[in-house]
Amino acid sequence: MPKFAANLTMMFTEVPFLERFEAAAKAGFKYVEYLWPYDYPADLLKTKLDQYNLQQVLFNTSAGNIDAGEWGISAIPNREQDSHKNIDLALEYALALGCPNVHIMAAVVPEGADRELYKQTFVKNIRYASEKFKPYGINILLEALSPQVKPNYLLKSQLDTLEIVELVDRDNVFIQLDYFHAQNVDGNLSQLTDRLKDKIAHIQIASVPNRHEPDEGEINYEYLFNKLDEIGYQGFIGCEYKPRSETVAGLDWFKPYK
Repeated sequence: MPKFAANLTMMFTEVPFLERFEAAAKAGFKYVEYLWPYDYPADLLKTKLDQYNLQQVLFNTSAGNIDAGEWGISAIPNREQDSHKNIDLALEYALALGCPNVHIMAAVVPEGADRELYKQTFVKNIRYASEKFKPYGINILLEALSPQVKPNYLLKSQLDTLEIVELVDRDNVFIQLDYFHAQNVDGNLSQLTDRLKDKIAHIQIASVPNRHEPDEGEINYEYLFNKLDEIGYQGFIGCEYKPRSETVAGLDWFKPYK
């Protein structure tokens, strides 16, 4: 049976962020994820989790200066010190929140920049993160983002992510497989799942093409959920989608899995 996590960045936006924990719990979710926790003290977020009997299962390292076009800095050459600060801060939050997974964001590669140098920088920083996180049993996750969502991001295909995971070669570094991005770039989701199954530690879902609830569009999620059961996937499935309208009104798909 899949373990679904409400993404509080994209779901329950009818209410302010700190009220979304209660909204998710009332809707039947036991697990939550979101992009970033850093706008709030960790102890406040932990209080919300405990108050509504929720488990935090994922968040990201800082995106950097979004206004300047950054979307992660851990692949940017000569920014290693900044990357390490972000990684160290993420570890502090993960420990405080009891979160088993942290997605380390790579970077957008500017036109004309040396992509190979960005890749090498990212590998080094992920190895740094691996050493920091390993004593605490926390997984490091890497995610590919489709070009239509984030042009020029270092990791576009799931195979890009697999390459980095294999280059890093650490036993606590895994793939964060987002089926929305994977369908837009790679396709063949069933075969892709089989190929990556030993490297996947977190999954995210949304319909294609509109990134809404998983009960519409071209991906057969019921089939994929059964597929994940067949391969023995034990991780969480993050609901990183934009509801068509009010969040609860679109949760009929979720009722069989509560």
